[in-house]
Amino acid sequence: MIIIHAEMQVNREVEAEFLESVQELIESSRAESGNVSYKLLKDTGKDDTYLMVEQWKDQEAVEAHNASSHFQAFVAKAPQYLTAPLNVQAFIGQPISSK
Repeated sequence: MIIIHAEMQVNREVEAEFLESVQELIESSRAESGNVSYKLLKDTGKDDTYLMVEQWKDQEAVEAHNASSHFQAFVAKAPQYLTAPLNVQAFIGQPISSK
């Protein structure tokens, strides 16, 4: 499984517009066949900071997502909402079974 954390620092003057715009990305991404989970979380310790937490079946699913029209459309619009470049980290992980 591929886990991606994408930290976004949002300009508070356009935060409402950002939240509206990102909904299409979230809904369309969740509908992708290789998506396990796709969540936008607000950082309670940093004003105007959001974290997109994504889980994908494999690298092929990540590549398909990155090439998708909804992802490309959001990437094109993102600079108008952000006050800093995206901070993206990717990890390989597996669920830990607790018995």
